[in-house]
Amino acid sequence: MGRAERVVLAYSGGVDTSVCIPYLINEWGVKEIITLAADLGQGEELKPIQEKALKCGAVESLVEDATETFVKDYAFPAICANTLYENRYPLSTALARPLIAKLLVDAAEKYGADAVAHGCTGKGNDQVRFDVGIMALNPKLKVLAPAREWGMSREETIAYGEKFGIESPVKKSSPYSIDRNLLGRSIEAGPLEDPMTEPPEEIYAMTRAIADTPNEPEYIEIGFERGIPVSVNGKTLNPIELISQLNDIVGKHGVGRIDMIENRVVGIKSREIYETPALLVLINAHRDLESLTLTGDVTRYKRGIEQTYSELIYQGLWYSPLKTALDAFIQTTQVNVSGTVKVKLFKGNAMIVGRQSDNSIYAPDLATYGADDEFDHKAAEGFIYIWGLPTKVWAQKTKG
Repeated sequence: MGRAERVVLAYSGGVDTSVCIPYLINEWGVKEIITLAADLGQGEELKPIQEKALKCGAVESLVEDATETFVKDYAFPAICANTLYENRYPLSTALARPLIAKLLVDAAEKYGADAVAHGCTGKGNDQVRFDVGIMALNPKLKVLAPAREWGMSREETIAYGEKFGIESPVKKSSPYSIDRNLLGRSIEAGPLEDPMTEPPEEIYAMTRAIADTPNEPEYIEIGFERGIPVSVNGKTLNPIELISQLNDIVGKHGVGRIDMIENRVVGIKSREIYETPALLVLINAHRDLESLTLTGDVTRYKRGIEQTYSELIYQGLWYSPLKTALDAFIQTTQVNVSGTVKVKLFKGNAMIVGRQSDNSIYAPDLATYGADDEFDHKAAEGFIYIWGLPTKVWAQKTKG
């Protein structure tokens, strides 16, 4: 007995999502499957993927170009929040999932589908991000996850697909699982599952090996307006151009590689390799500009908000009430975060060497130790007395 009449399937063209088509039709009695592939700037031709879906049995194959939306509505808010999951990963892959969930829900409404589906397994983070995102956007919509339930090994999945004319993929020379979009690449599996194995140079595509980077440093200036990156070296760029150009410039200097053991939502640890050249530099530059334009108490309080915000994205809670509430706080803090940050790129390092803003609350006449010093040094004595009074009273009582 079928679980749904018409289904919109998130489609990548890979083995699992391709096999989902005949599986949903033949095992679960779905009558019509519409596939949806999201173009998020991954740099690959999606026409063959579109054609493959139709060959596999889809009645319609959609390709949605959502790259600009991805950058403006998902990446830029994350930059304003300085999001680094477990203080390292800038969520390049995780940020794509709530957008794909929205595209699925929108397509289901447009085409009158009563369910959406994805090809995620039961061990990863993406199943959580899709299911919860879809649930938040349309709680009445069914979510089907056949790969989580069919219990087939990789070999069995390929064999099942061959029964329905899905060609077995050419044997991969690469054992890695790779996901890419405009913000970066994630690489896992194969030899990388041994935490002591150094990642081979062949897995990288966006960043150069240190030995191949230029022998002279390169300086770039990144301009921000109200927390949003808008220019590189004084030239205003649209969101896609800005990320693309920074990826090229920064990656050329070997900046943007991350090798980490991270804690997945489902409770297991995984070894992940990421390449996120532009995103890492933008977050670091943005945080530095905040140090010039935000008061100390706001900066300190915002750090805790940023950690929570990062965890919400990673855990699939982009559309949650808490995330919406934190957005309001973060947007308020960004009103004066405008200016320019100078970054020095050299041999795998991105060092911030300068910053300026018309909204700067750095006061040279107070900070200087030179002749222009206007700080009232005599006032310090009274301040220290009041500041230290609780400690003094405590010491008198406890130490006689």
